[in-house]
Amino acid sequence: MPTRTSRTAWNGSLEEGSGQVELSSSKIGTYDVSFPKRAADDANGATSPEELIAAAHSSCYAMQFSAILGAAGGTVEALDVKADVTLGPDKADGGFKLTGIHLTVRGEVSGVDADGFAKAAAEAKATCPVSKALTGVEITLDAQLEN
Repeated sequence: MPTRTSRTAWNGSLEEGSGQVELSSSKIGTYDVSFPKRAADDANGATSPEELIAAAHSSCYAMQFSAILGAAGGTVEALDVKADVTLGPDKADGGFKLTGIHLTVRGEVSGVDADGFAKAAAEAKATCPVSKALTGVEITLDAQLEN
């Protein structure tokens, strides 16, 4: 399996500095990052580690869920997966940490009932490689079949 690479160029202090994160493997873009925008409610044109983790998690989960549904005899028409990644204070060690990830999935799938869909959703949450990498963060799931 290939290795994927991103690179960040940073200048300045945490509070006043900024940087650019480059998606090096795909070459699809370079995006601004800064701590003030990371901590603000409005990202105002900049991305953050949390948004990039959310993108990685939602896409990985969608792939894993699709595979599990297919193995269970389902035919996936559409999956809509959203990952909400929250940053908050780390009360134990100081600084910040990821305080939670909430996955929301809505699916149009034939060949499985609501119970089968829910079981596959939970299995995908447990076995998606990004979920496995993020085991130190509480991951919650809201999955609904919409046939």
